[in-house]
Amino acid sequence: MIVVTTPTGDIGRQVVGHLLQQGEQVRVVVRDPDRLAPEVREHVEVIGGSHGDAGVVDRAFAGAEAVFWLVPPNPQAASVEAAYVDFSRPASEALTRHGVRRVVGVTALGRGTPQAAHAGFVTGSLAMDELMASSGVPYRALAMPSFMDNLLRSVATIRDPGVFFSPISGDRKLPSCATRDIAAAAVRLLVDGGWTGFEDSPVLGPEDLSFDDMAQIMTEVLGWPVQFQRITPEALRERLTGFGMSDAMAAGMVDMAVAKDLGLDNAAPRTSESTTPTSFRQWCEDVLEPALSD
Repeated sequence: MIVVTTPTGDIGRQVVGHLLQQGEQVRVVVRDPDRLAPEVREHVEVIGGSHGDAGVVDRAFAGAEAVFWLVPPNPQAASVEAAYVDFSRPASEALTRHGVRRVVGVTALGRGTPQAAHAGFVTGSLAMDELMASSGVPYRALAMPSFMDNLLRSVATIRDPGVFFSPISGDRKLPSCATRDIAAAAVRLLVDGGWTGFEDSPVLGPEDLSFDDMAQIMTEVLGWPVQFQRITPEALRERLTGFGMSDAMAAGMVDMAVAKDLGLDNAAPRTSESTTPTSFRQWCEDVLEPALSD
C-alpha cells in the first residue's frame, strides 16, 4: 500500500495517476474527498482529513509500505516553521509506529549552503526533511528549484500586458522543473524498495534558464511579446500580503527569492540522474499555451 498526500494538488494528482497505471494499491489523504476525480475515487482507498492531524495519519499509515509526503500551502500560517515542521510532526511520529518502509518528500534545493539558513520556505522545507528523517524511516527528499508550473499563477499578466514579475535578477540562470517530472521521479522512488537512508534527490529540469530567457521562449511560443520585470523584495511582500498572506509567510516567500538570487539553486551539480526531460519550451507548448487559451 502506498499513501499519497495532496492527491488533488498538481503533483499529488499526477503521482496517483502514475501509481494506478502501474497497478499499485493506493490510499490517499484528502481534506475534501469530493475533489477527487470519480475515476480516481473508484480505485483508491480514501482517508478524509488533514495529513497534519495525528488521528488522520494514524489511520493513513496503518499497513502502508511507502508514503508520498508533500506539505500543502498554508498562506495564513503563523510562521514558516509552523507551516512545515509543526505540520509534519504528527506524521514523523506515526511513521515508525506503523512500520512504514520509505518516504518520498517534496522539498527544496540548498541543503548545506550558506543561503539556506535564511531562505524562508526553503529553510522550513529542509527542517521538515530533518524531522521526517529523524524517525529512522528511509527518506528521499526530492530537492526542487522553482517549478515551471508556478508561472500559471501569472496567466492574467502574461496574457495582458505580457509581463511576469520576480525579485530575482532577470539574467541569473537557474534550474527549473515541470511538475510532471517531479511526479515521475516520486513514483520511481515510491515503488523501488531497494534504497535506504536519507538523501537529497535533486530534480533540475534539462537546462538552466534566466527569466529573460524564459520571456524570449514564451514570446516565441505564444506569438506575442512577453517581458520579465524585476520588482523589489518589498514590492513582492506588499503583493503577497495584499492577497491575504500572513506577514510571516510573505516574509518567508521574499527570503526564499532573495536566497535564490544569491545562488541557492545553483549549488546542486547537474548530473544525468538530476536532469529531467521536460524543457521549458515544451512545457510552454503543452501547459502554458493551453492555459492562456481558456
